[in-house]
Amino acid sequence: MSTEEKIFEAAFKVFQSKGFTGARMQEIADEAGINKAMLHYFFRSKEKLFEAVFMNAFGKLAPQINQIFNSDDVLFEKIEKFIHSYISFVMEYPFLPQFIIQEMNNNPEFVAKFLKDKKRPNPEKLLKQIEKEIELGSIKPIPPKQLVLDIFSMTAFPFAAQTLVKGIINISNEEFFRLMEERKKHIATQIINAIKK
Repeated sequence: MSTEEKIFEAAFKVFQSKGFTGARMQEIADEAGINKAMLHYFFRSKEKLFEAVFMNAFGKLAPQINQIFNSDDVLFEKIEKFIHSYISFVMEYPFLPQFIIQEMNNNPEFVAKFLKDKKRPNPEKLLKQIEKEIELGSIKPIPPKQLVLDIFSMTAFPFAAQTLVKGIINISNEEFFRLMEERKKHIATQIINAIKK
C-alpha cells in the first residue's frame, strides 16, 4: 500500500469516527503510521485532505446514481433503487452530508467545482421519464423537479441534520442507523403511494 493510500484509509477512519470538525491531522498521521510533516507534504490542510476523501467517495456514488437515472427501469423501480443506493452509501460515509453543508457556507469554490464535475449525477433522463408517465396518466401530475427534490430531501435531510434529528426524537447513534435502514423502504413507499393513481 502506498503512503497516499495509507493516508486515505487513515483519514477515512478518523473522519468516520470524529467527523470533520473533531478530526485532527496528528491523529490521521498517527493512524497512517507517518509523521505529521509527511502528511502535510501530501495534503497541505485538513480541508484539502477531506476534499480528496470526499471526491474519492463521490467517485464511487456518482456512477451508481447515474446508472439508476439512465437505466430502462420503470419509474417506481428507479425511485426504490435511488433511495436504497443513496442511504446505503451515506450510512457508509455519514460525515459527508454535513461536510457539504459546511463547505457550501465556508468554501463555495469547492462546491462549484464539485457541481461542475462530469461524473456528477445527471437526472435529465429521469425528469423526462416522469414527464412521460404524467402524460400517460400513470402518475399524478406533479412537477418533475419537485418530485426529484422530494425524493432527495427525504433521503438526504436526516444525515445532513443528524445531530438535530437525534436530539429532537431522542435516539442513540445505533437507533439512528436502524431508522435509516428502515427508511430505505419507508421513503419509497411514501413517495410511490403519493404519486401513483
